[in-house]
Amino acid sequence: MIRQAALDALPVREAVPALVSALDGHGAAVLCAPPGTGKTTLVPLVLAGLVGGGPRRRVVVAEPRRIAARAAARRMAWLLGEAVGGSVGFTVRGERVAGPDTVVEVVTTGVLLQRLQRDQELTGVDVVVLDECHERHLDADTVAAFLVDVRETLRPELRLVAASATTDSAAWARVLGGAPVVEAAGISYLVETVWAPPARPVRPPHGMRVDPAQLTHVASVVRRALSERAGDVLCFLPGVGEIARVAGQLGGVDAQVLQVHGRAPAAVQDAALAASDHRRVILSTAVAESSLTVPGVRVVVDSGLAREPRVDHARGLGALATVRASRAAGRQRAGRAGREAPGAVYRCWAEAEDGRLPAFPSPEIRIADLAQFALQAACWGDPDAAGLALPDPPPAGAMAAAREVLLAVGAVSPAGRPTARGLRMARLGLHPRLARALLDGSAAVGARRAAELVALLSEEPPREYGDDLAAAWRRARAGGDPYGSRWRAEAARLERAAAERSPAGPSPTPPLPETGAPPRTPSGAPPPNPPPAAAGGAPRTSNAGGAELSAPPAFEALGLGRSPSGGAAPDDLAAGLVAALAFPERVAKAKGEHSFLMANGTGAELSAGSPLRSAAWLAVAVADRPPHSASARIRLAAVIDEDTARAAAAHLWTEGEEVRWEDGDLIARAAERLGAIELSVRPLRTPDPALVRAALLDGLRTEGLGLLRWSPDAQALRARLGFLHRTLGAPWPDVADDQELLARADDWLEPELSRARRRADLGRIDAGQALNRLLPWATGEAARLDELAPERLEVPSGSRIRLDYSAEHGQPVLAVKLQELFGLAETPKVAGVPVLVHLLSPAGRPAAVTADLASFWQGGYRAVRAELRGRYPKHPWPEDPATAEPTRHTNARLRR
Repeated sequence: MIRQAALDALPVREAVPALVSALDGHGAAVLCAPPGTGKTTLVPLVLAGLVGGGPRRRVVVAEPRRIAARAAARRMAWLLGEAVGGSVGFTVRGERVAGPDTVVEVVTTGVLLQRLQRDQELTGVDVVVLDECHERHLDADTVAAFLVDVRETLRPELRLVAASATTDSAAWARVLGGAPVVEAAGISYLVETVWAPPARPVRPPHGMRVDPAQLTHVASVVRRALSERAGDVLCFLPGVGEIARVAGQLGGVDAQVLQVHGRAPAAVQDAALAASDHRRVILSTAVAESSLTVPGVRVVVDSGLAREPRVDHARGLGALATVRASRAAGRQRAGRAGREAPGAVYRCWAEAEDGRLPAFPSPEIRIADLAQFALQAACWGDPDAAGLALPDPPPAGAMAAAREVLLAVGAVSPAGRPTARGLRMARLGLHPRLARALLDGSAAVGARRAAELVALLSEEPPREYGDDLAAAWRRARAGGDPYGSRWRAEAARLERAAAERSPAGPSPTPPLPETGAPPRTPSGAPPPNPPPAAAGGAPRTSNAGGAELSAPPAFEALGLGRSPSGGAAPDDLAAGLVAALAFPERVAKAKGEHSFLMANGTGAELSAGSPLRSAAWLAVAVADRPPHSASARIRLAAVIDEDTARAAAAHLWTEGEEVRWEDGDLIARAAERLGAIELSVRPLRTPDPALVRAALLDGLRTEGLGLLRWSPDAQALRARLGFLHRTLGAPWPDVADDQELLARADDWLEPELSRARRRADLGRIDAGQALNRLLPWATGEAARLDELAPERLEVPSGSRIRLDYSAEHGQPVLAVKLQELFGLAETPKVAGVPVLVHLLSPAGRPAAVTADLASFWQGGYRAVRAELRGRYPKHPWPEDPATAEPTRHTNARLRR
């Protein structure tokens, strides 16, 4: 029997006529209604014609979380007086409760995404409601974009409703093609804010880590709220681990402690969502912000923390990171205390910090790993996602990284179109890396074992399971904890999925693009087939010398996945193979007792007590890099052998000549590598001369032209040419900058450079002789070098003094004893530039500097004479140097 009184009490009922009218006129609408108004429960029933007397339609409601999907279906069924599975049902990953009479089906956005890929027309569905779209989950944005595409190209009669609990309705109206916005008023009571910051500073969250002191403080605030306020307490925490820790610190409180999150058993979820005669403390993740209504709550304790998706570079997968919750999330959480009566929110941070919090949570598409999204877009027929009606476009860098992953696992062709293999991967509901491990691992170790291992990799096991993947696998099989229960359910689902879509025969590893039936796109234009791949199980690899080489054979050809006797491989080998298939760039070779080098070039270390320390090779599944550490820390790995590493990471395999400048000399060798891992090396006796020349040039760029032989005359010639280029310009060459000279290596370093084979040969090249080749011989100007920039200058005493042109932007310098310039009235010039005269004492020490000799003789000379004639009495110090005889000698020598 329909519970009419409960339906009439839902505030959204006042907005239902406007919503129906908007859908009749436009076909799409945005419903903006606060949490608790009934938009999730009443609206789908009205649109389906189950209440209100409208025409009967089939309605699909998409929720961002499994717990919310189940709760919404149960609530709607209760309103109708039915059991779930009748008129109202639900489908989430691994569970379906629906029947032939189901009219309203609640699904997760991930499930709806899979349905759209299988049936883009959504045959039999009349209305789709996207609930909680303001949360901006990536699956929800993708589903909305696909549905808009379907309405525009295939099914204009399909009706869409975007239901939002916040004020971002204008953006969603634009996404839905200018759809009308319908607003519903909510009923809320006054909520008092109590600021409850920690007494001592706590460390900010880092990655998934939360300072234990922060969680202890949250538990103390919960105890305080219980003592100061009446009613149930709803406490928001970022994740399952934090919920368990706080629950452990609430022992002895006079209330029932419930833990609500997506992994919680259904009985616990039901208990939290039902009214109770006993006082409760409900510890919840963000799932209770807007997706669920929790009756009896009068107090909210907000930790101020949330989890947002990030790219987990440690695993090459999307992951969650702990962040400060946004102000919008804080308002949503606080509102939970005022649903049924006045309440209070205890905020576990200082009021002064509140204004510095982000206004809204970041849309997933801006911050998450986009490999799955890119594969979905490719399977939809829009590899670049350029034609999708997304609220925010995907970042170009993240999409480029995603395409690299998809190419590596064989999910797309080089043109970005999905392969037949990629279509199968997209339907598994896994990250493409894990989909590759499931498909290829099933062929090697069997579907059941591959599914169990992929389930371990998709949800990292608890830390107490240890860092040995095979040992963690055995512990999960033993069961006895909540993780083991979830793991078994997911492994069973993956085994079924792999079996349903298993091809006839094994898949190559690494996978090759396959030419199959192209996916049907809303536009009706099938994507072109990818070009055929090279034979041999992997793309062909070009080495530094340009030779084309085939990669190693696939793992089936090597017999991997089987024991030496031909039977199934032991668990340890199977674990290593599947982990290597998922993370081929992190196969690692030992380089010490507990240190390894991964194929991606990152060093990694095991903990002191790890049972894996003696392994020669590892497949690293989870690693992180502690702050200020040069090496990653291995959290989960499995032992493999070299053949497994070669097969799993075959796309990283190269073999060829390596000729390069390294550690101060030329290295020439033939090397076989797996990414950064050196597998074998042998010296090259006759390396390619072109590669040698390029490496020597690289050495000159790295260490400078000082590798050549620079005699004093060569250094002087370079300085003279530099002066002429600065003073006169062309045709005199620019020789001051090493890089400019190296850019013209063909003009002055040949043929000596092409004959060189090592560092010592560079040291034999006469740089001065080589520089002569750059003189402007063709114009005849080279013959004027000594005229324009003479190496030496004759002074009045008859001496020929070397000029110093080395000052980068200064004048040429003439350093000469003062007595040798007696009688010289004007400063000498070079190429029209007055030289800078450094006047020296008879002992050759600096006495004065001038660029105007006439002025010096008239003024500065008197001070120099007064200071030095007593120190050097044997040398002439005339009162009038302008008329005195220049000399190199003493007074006694002059009298002879």
